[in-house]
Amino acid sequence: MPVASDLDSIIFWLDLIGVVVFAVSGALTASRKQMDVVSFALIATVTGIGGGTIRDVLLDRTPVFWIANPFYLAIGCGAALIVFFTAHVVESRYRVLLWADAAGLGLFCVIGAETALASGAPVGVAVLMGVITATFGGLVRDVLCAEVPLILRREIYATAAALGAATYCLLDALGVGRDLTVILAFLAGFGLRAVGLAFGLSLPAYRGRPGRDYGDGRPD
Repeated sequence: MPVASDLDSIIFWLDLIGVVVFAVSGALTASRKQMDVVSFALIATVTGIGGGTIRDVLLDRTPVFWIANPFYLAIGCGAALIVFFTAHVVESRYRVLLWADAAGLGLFCVIGAETALASGAPVGVAVLMGVITATFGGLVRDVLCAEVPLILRREIYATAAALGAATYCLLDALGVGRDLTVILAFLAGFGLRAVGLAFGLSLPAYRGRPGRDYGDGRPD
């Protein structure tokens, strides 16, 4: 394992845990699609590093985090192998997938916001980077597995990521200690997503209405 200069920092461990959790969610999706072991590794790894990759590219952070430390790739492949041989013992893989994704979302929205602020980005951009980091890995996973992406479903998803990222930015601006800021921001993002999952909550959706008749036979 390559030794990173910030190996003992909170953000490094959160990043590592987030990659593991999202990789597991990717591997669980692969298991539901009955893919082979190579596909497991691909889907798990892409899910784990996808959001962070887009974040680093948009923030012009080079090299991208997993290129600077390829251990993240090993983590994704390792998670895929474990799930490949154990997924059959999980009674409801989809339910576990949703909760693993929720945990990853809570972690990555904090990591994305923290990374953006550390790069000198303004608060609004930091919140957006938190949302991108937390949701784009799952978006790529669902597209590759021919699923409707969670971010496009009638669920509280991107909103939870935005809340977690905004909470981090607010507490950071108020000078709250880093450990407490990370914990509270994670709880905000994960908590809102968890409430949505537990109670089936969603944001109001657009309701179609009859089109107006302009007198020429064309609907609105």
